[in-house]
Amino acid sequence: MRSASEPELTEQADRTSPHPAMGAMDLLGQRWTLRVIWELEPGPLGFLELRRRMGNCSSSMLSERLQRLQRHGILEKRADKTYELAFAGTELSNALQQLWDWSERWASNLTPETTAE
Repeated sequence: MRSASEPELTEQADRTSPHPAMGAMDLLGQRWTLRVIWELEPGPLGFLELRRRMGNCSSSMLSERLQRLQRHGILEKRADKTYELAFAGTELSNALQQLWDWSERWASNLTPETTAE
């Protein structure tokens, strides 16, 4: 059970389903969200370095994603102004590792078909 001091994973505005897992999928399905988690998994990064690693993600989009992930308790902004995964973010990253491993094994099944039906 979640304690009163722990943030909820989803905000009411993010929910399209009353099920917590679906709310989490709604959050994680937003463009750039998983990439932010991926880039921060090895350790803290400042905004500029994270932005550089994100490729064509705009600064405003990155800022919005960072704020949202902080609100949900997945990221923390440290005193030195770097971002790192919070405890919930580390647990999420560990859970996502299985998905990433699965996608590596089944990548060939996930690519778009090049032949017309």
